[in-house]
Amino acid sequence: MTVTATLAASRPAAELSADEARRIALRAQGLLGAPDRRAGVRGVLRRLGAVQLDTISVLARSHELLPYARLGAVGRPAVEAAYWEGGQSFEYWSHAACVLPIEEWPLFAFRRRQMRARGHRWHRLAEGERTLDEVRARLADAGPLTATELGGAKKGGPWWDWSETKIAVEWLLDTGEVVCRERRSWKRVYELAERAVPSALFHDDLDDRECVRRLVAQAGAALGVATRADLADYHRLRAAEVENVLPDTGLVRVAVAGWREPAWADPAALEQPPRGRHRTTLLSPFDSLVWDRPRTERIFGFFHRLEAYVPKPKRIYGYFSMPLLAGGRLLGRVDPAREGRTLVARHAAFEGPVTRAAKAVPAMAEALVEAARWVECDDVRVERTTPVELARPLADAVASAAPGQP
Repeated sequence: MTVTATLAASRPAAELSADEARRIALRAQGLLGAPDRRAGVRGVLRRLGAVQLDTISVLARSHELLPYARLGAVGRPAVEAAYWEGGQSFEYWSHAACVLPIEEWPLFAFRRRQMRARGHRWHRLAEGERTLDEVRARLADAGPLTATELGGAKKGGPWWDWSETKIAVEWLLDTGEVVCRERRSWKRVYELAERAVPSALFHDDLDDRECVRRLVAQAGAALGVATRADLADYHRLRAAEVENVLPDTGLVRVAVAGWREPAWADPAALEQPPRGRHRTTLLSPFDSLVWDRPRTERIFGFFHRLEAYVPKPKRIYGYFSMPLLAGGRLLGRVDPAREGRTLVARHAAFEGPVTRAAKAVPAMAEALVEAARWVECDDVRVERTTPVELARPLADAVASAAPGQP
């Protein structure tokens, strides 16, 4: 099937089955087909356009789990180096706080302008320009620096009890005078944008519409096939903004069986049927394949939410349950933990009745063993399964592929 972008956007250029849409989405996200190991972590970042950051670390932090899911056991130091060394990326507000390819700096000019117009994020400066000038001067003289090195991140209270210095440097980051090009011990490292962003990219020349148009096109390529809401969610754009630019993005209108809303696809994704090896892996809850819950339900028939912020007695699956991807489908989830050099599956939950769920046991065992090897654990222990009847089969499958075995 070959589709060109010249067809009228008002009518579908193609009709896709739900299965075709699912496979297109997997390939667009780098989870179907041979991984591009030469491009490595930076290639994954450029392909996806945004990799979400989060403070939670169980097996590893989310921005490390994401390339692992696509490339396999890339060393964690190598992942960090790929993000932060060589000036290839920066951190800014996209889907959430995300690592972004440095080429996208001009595309977020619209958001920097929105921040300036708003006048503040969460906190307001007590001393205004004086503190801002002090931070600018300190970074000019001694940057790059963390907030602590600038003079202190907090006043001594809870995490949101920011110091005046922290409020100032975060405001400068929001508005584009300062950029975060590195995290050190999970602390943002700030530098003047004029020194950190390549001169060819250091501009806010694109108007708001052009910024949004390019971001929607990028999201469309990263998603493969998507509704308006999917496209808006990727970089947290407004629905009206997406609607305004859709005709000029190059994305083509398609109809997907079972989807109630119209969809748009990247023309390149429609050029040839998606084929290749499916990845078997555990996904971060913040992985861009599943970070949009309605889309995940629509494509995979899989409901998932992060329960880290749910009171413990009310959790169903666990603190940081990670979806299991195998054969291009989400077959279950596992709540992992680490005890010394043992990876613990506190709760391995499979989808469906026992007879169907049992078919996913080998995939769950494979994913657990591979994850254990990646984080340098020597053993895997399964504490609980749903259904309970699969506890012994899963333990046996894990034992047969123990981390210490070739």
